[in-house]
Amino acid sequence: MESFFTFLRRRAEDTTSLLCVGLDPHPGDLPEPTASAARDFCLRLVEATLPYAAAYKPNAAFFEMYGPEGWAVLREVIQAIREASLAKGSRAPVILDAKRGDIASTAEAYAQSAFHTLGADCITLSPYLGKDSIDPFLTDHEKGVFLLCKTSNPGAGDLQDLITTADRGQPSAVYIHVARLAQTWNARGNVGLVVGATQVDALARVRAAAPELWFLAPGVGAQGGDLAAALQAGLRPDGLGMLIPVSRAISRADDPRRAAADLRDEMAGIQLVLRRKREAGSRKQENLIPISQFPFPELADALLTLGCVKFGAFTLKSGQVSPIYIDLRRLVADPKVLALVAEAFIPVLEKLQFDHLAALPYAALPIGTAVSLRGQYPMIYPRKEAKAYGTKADIEGVYQPGERAVVLDDLITTGSSKFEGIDKLTGAGLLVKDVVVLIDRSTGHARAELAERGVRLHAVFTLAELLDYWERTGQVEAGQIAEARAFLSN
Repeated sequence: MESFFTFLRRRAEDTTSLLCVGLDPHPGDLPEPTASAARDFCLRLVEATLPYAAAYKPNAAFFEMYGPEGWAVLREVIQAIREASLAKGSRAPVILDAKRGDIASTAEAYAQSAFHTLGADCITLSPYLGKDSIDPFLTDHEKGVFLLCKTSNPGAGDLQDLITTADRGQPSAVYIHVARLAQTWNARGNVGLVVGATQVDALARVRAAAPELWFLAPGVGAQGGDLAAALQAGLRPDGLGMLIPVSRAISRADDPRRAAADLRDEMAGIQLVLRRKREAGSRKQENLIPISQFPFPELADALLTLGCVKFGAFTLKSGQVSPIYIDLRRLVADPKVLALVAEAFIPVLEKLQFDHLAALPYAALPIGTAVSLRGQYPMIYPRKEAKAYGTKADIEGVYQPGERAVVLDDLITTGSSKFEGIDKLTGAGLLVKDVVVLIDRSTGHARAELAERGVRLHAVFTLAELLDYWERTGQVEAGQIAEARAFLSN
């Protein structure tokens, strides 16, 4: 017999849909707050949306509130979905949105209730109590679970964003650890993850950590999630692996059938665009530089061994948690590596016309000194702040107005980060037409920003090239590379 997610995949392909219709009979949407009114509400919605829904997700709370009668109605709704979809030739799976979480015999009882008493095919669970709380729901591979991973509520970060070193001593956010655990727990093909569509960066990182799993991604519709951005971040390379639950945007529409059809078609259109991009990307991959021809591989290796580039979980100044951190100030710790850096700058500088290297403080000062010695280039540097005594200079070194300076730095993320130094140099009468960095961390933005000011950007490496090199040489785990790429692309 097929596993739950094989069953879900077949249904998604039969309906050409990633839409999961939420069955949330809010009392305010009913003519009267009764179990029978909730049943009628759900059955009308199922009838209207059945051709367009890959799955249905009744929320247990809106049935439990009516006591035993509500429980009976929930079972009736689940059975009605089964019968109506079978009559159309393709059974629709039902995901019970209950967010259960307990252990031992209690968890077994919850599993019995969801899968056998109610007849649901899948259930949402909290993984907070660990794997033994999940196991009773996994014994039947035809029944599935979606584990809460990175949820869409405002307070999700209170726990889910905390940093843990449970992954082989490497720092990662709790939700990334949950994603990696879920990947290992999916032995029977029946474990998925709940990942909010409102947090695209996190969605991309979870996809990198759990490349095979299906996601239930709430947040599109009433919560304002960007559908295209969510699908781009969360879909697997096969164009599947996500269910987008939508409730109020369909049930409260003037024409729920039309609303469901439009959502299904919008998702299909986005899938098509993304597939074409992936195909174009695959063709581009075929043209990658062979490892044997990669420039300065010894330096690329040293950036990792010296800890100039690290992978894990790092809180940035902005408050974001990044899976990659670059600290090129560490280069001064090893004169041999610093010499490699200087050697790597020479082929770039030899193509440029200039009178002075202008190293930006502080990280580029030792780099600039090493390059100056290696290439016999005169060096100057703009001060962070003007000297408050003596010459009160803004620029240190010997130069004349009208001479050309090439700006040297360790890293670039945005072009604007270089403008202060450039302005001090041009303010002193120097001409600046080129910026040269060791690593270009941006995805083209910095180059465009500098170009608007008439300045060209040159880099020894782009971060994308380094990630590809480290992945292909096996020096960094593929999952960590994918997380970094996902973070940098947003």
